Amino acid sequence: MLEETAPPARRWSAELALAVVFLTRLPLRLSGPLAEDAHARAMGWFPLVGAGVGLFGGAVYGVAALAHLPPLPAALLALGAMVWITGALHEDGAADVADGFGGGRDRGRKLEIMRDSRVGSYGVLAIVFSVAVRASALAALAEPRVAIPALLASGALSRGGMAAMARLMAPARADGLAARQGRPAPGTVALALALALAVAVAALGWTAPAAILAAALAALAVAWQARRQIGGHTGDVFGAAQQVAEAAVLLTLAATVV
Repeated sequence: MLEETAPPARRWSAELALAVVFLTRLPLRLSGPLAEDAHARAMGWFPLVGAGVGLFGGAVYGVAALAHLPPLPAALLALGAMVWITGALHEDGAADVADGFGGGRDRGRKLEIMRDSRVGSYGVLAIVFSVAVRASALAALAEPRVAIPALLASGALSRGGMAAMARLMAPARADGLAARQGRPAPGTVALALALALAVAVAALGWTAPAAILAAALAALAVAWQARRQIGGHTGDVFGAAQQVAEAAVLLTLAATVV
């Protein structure tokens, strides 16, 4: 599977399927063994999967609006649907990063805390604030014709920087999931960025530049903190970057559109 000798269309579809399996709980089956760099190459398709997650949340938001629910309950239902389809993957990462960065005294202790399956006070607060900020920003957009494209774009943009982070930053630990994924090639990074930008422009139109800038700054802020705190990236850092970037995009759109 995913061999270089395979036809491009077949290889791309296999990479996309792996990205779906990695980022969601959808029960896709992968055929054959994975190449060594399979996970790294799949990162190029993360924004497309993110757009699908956002579209799923947008559909729930639209149905809630049709049922005459107010914007805030509709937003919470949409976020709940997105958490369900991703298995709370990114929320879990953000909680671990908050616990580690907030509670660890040194690099080793921070990484130890991040690997602990238990969630501490910092982690709980991170999840609460993440949901509250995103839900309130989405509710401020109110109209489904505005909120649904916002979810689509934020889903793509918040996952568009993961390949770049994995390319430019070293893994913080040698035995973690992020280290096993490998380092994406420049072409993979270019694909991820191109897909994220294309989805954002198609969904948002004239408001896309502000959303793109917000997502980029959010990802850079998380990357800077990760380098300063633990010396590199982990899978949890990717999750934290996604949460912060998604919140930043939705807040920016709430300030721009409303």
